[in-house]
Amino acid sequence: MHLTHPDMKLTNTISKGISDCFSIWEQELYLIRKDIGVVLMFIIVPLVYPVLYGLIYNTETISETPLAVVDESHSALAREFVRKIDASPDVRVFATAASLEEAKEWMNRKKIYGILLIPSDFNSRINRGEQAVTAYYADMSSILFYQAALLTATDASFEMGKKIHTGTEQAIESVYVPLYNPQKGFASFLLPAILILVIQQTLLLGIGILSASSRERNRGYLITCHKRYGGTLRTVFGKALAYLFIYISVCIWALVIVPHLFKIPQLTNFGMLALFVLPFLLSSIFFSMTLASFIRGRETPMMVLVFTSLIFLFLSGVSWPLSAMPDYWKYLGYLIPSTFGIQGFIKLNSMGASLWEIAFEYRMLWLLTGFYFITTCLIYRRQIIRI
Repeated sequence: MHLTHPDMKLTNTISKGISDCFSIWEQELYLIRKDIGVVLMFIIVPLVYPVLYGLIYNTETISETPLAVVDESHSALAREFVRKIDASPDVRVFATAASLEEAKEWMNRKKIYGILLIPSDFNSRINRGEQAVTAYYADMSSILFYQAALLTATDASFEMGKKIHTGTEQAIESVYVPLYNPQKGFASFLLPAILILVIQQTLLLGIGILSASSRERNRGYLITCHKRYGGTLRTVFGKALAYLFIYISVCIWALVIVPHLFKIPQLTNFGMLALFVLPFLLSSIFFSMTLASFIRGRETPMMVLVFTSLIFLFLSGVSWPLSAMPDYWKYLGYLIPSTFGIQGFIKLNSMGASLWEIAFEYRMLWLLTGFYFITTCLIYRRQIIRI
């Protein structure tokens, strides 16, 4: 009689589990290679989009933004204010308009991108020791033009205010020093967030298309017949391993090479970045696998999920600070891996933080990895039982 030792049975089970996992990994890579839509989302878009955004915002800042002045004051102080604005490298006074309507006509013809209106009481209010008010009208077709002109006008008003009140002693001398982005460049501010978001969204779209294709091939079932491989964990791990295998290279390109090409600040080392990216990638993969289970058609990801990019960017706290965000939006953002991925990557790569200093974001990414891994397993288990 031949007796099998328990340790040998355990070894054989583990060996078969690993073999099945890699068989599913190989099959998933095959399905990805033969689907042009998935190749587009997994390979082409992550390669092209970071470069495209980098080229768009490569100049970082805008200089010599044309601005028109409508001077209703005709005073020496008003002319000094205009000279200070014109002396800035960011703004150029195009001309002084006779009226606001004339300046609006210039803006409609794209000769200027902003209008500064100096009211008739500008000089008299200052002489009475009151606060003078000017109006600024901006062409919002580009946020960079708006930012350049508004900040220049604000700096000029502060400088004039100091000069007017030279006789008043200041208790505290204020000095404006921009941290982490001293050139106030738009690419250094926005591109790190976009790079993280591109990784998550292409995963979401690609896995969504794969899942929809699987349903079409298998008469409504989410996954192909992996029952012979032994069940849920091997199926989930095998598929996730295929996505992880592809996106390791994508992350190196998007988060290391692209910032280097466009001279975006990189204040961390490769090892620390890799430790941070791992839970972000895993949480994004399982998040995508969970959401993909609700997708029925191949066109659905493009119609439903693409628009979520702006929502996810907003929830990350980059375009609007988290401290000023209502709690219900903040908590919704906690369910999205990109929220902590963007915050953590910016602090790590642009601000020089250590992994310990982004412990909250790091732990939350691991927590989301565990949460979405469980939801994925529950969904896939239900599908495997039904097969």
